[in-house]
Amino acid sequence: MARALRTTRDKILNAAERLFARRGFYGVSIRNITAAAGVDVALVNYHFGRKQELFAAVLGRRAAILNELRLERLEECRRRAAPRRPSVEDIIDAFTHPLLERSARGGAGWKSYFALIAQINNSAEFGAILMTRHFDALVQHFIQALREVLPDSDERDLYWSYHFLTGALTLTFAETRRIDNLSGGVCRSNDLESVHERLVPFIAAGFRELCATNGDQAGRVRKHRLAKRMPAARSETRQGRPRAAGARR
Repeated sequence: MARALRTTRDKILNAAERLFARRGFYGVSIRNITAAAGVDVALVNYHFGRKQELFAAVLGRRAAILNELRLERLEECRRRAAPRRPSVEDIIDAFTHPLLERSARGGAGWKSYFALIAQINNSAEFGAILMTRHFDALVQHFIQALREVLPDSDERDLYWSYHFLTGALTLTFAETRRIDNLSGGVCRSNDLESVHERLVPFIAAGFRELCATNGDQAGRVRKHRLAKRMPAARSETRQGRPRAAGARR
């Protein structure tokens, strides 16, 4: 009996995951999901409750697996580096590699899951709630690891750097084929091996640029650089702006 219940539950989760990834939360009805799963409509309410609870369950199912894998890789890179600290690259790799590896080789279910993650992470309605619920505790472990190897960093720079990292991952998981068109086929959005080869050094360099020096000093340097660029930008804007009719020459 317990096995049958798990099978029914998994059928619903698999169908919901696939349909939510394709159409989004509002593009899918409970009847769409139960028809795809081949189960009675009432079983969704029995196992999950409302559609919102089913949506959250779909996200949570694989989140637990990913979080465990990433924590294992983080501890492994710490053990390898001991008694020294791991590199920024090793920490970023521990965070990103399990996701990219599962997306590339985990099958259709994982591919649908990461497409759904890309949607949720870009959603003002669901992102703050569901990503916080399922991933923030895990992310804080990695923030702490980065804090230890970048001890002079400003907290703001650590969190903004993570924000940029998760944005890059979200775009990667979306596999929009934008880079395919832009590069004339030289790059492919589904070439996750190439993504991983380049993403880790790119993100690590960003963390170092923002976080490796004293936060206040780094902030002053960035403001100074921006101030030097702004007059030229304002001048270009004024030169390119058409004069209003009747304006003095």
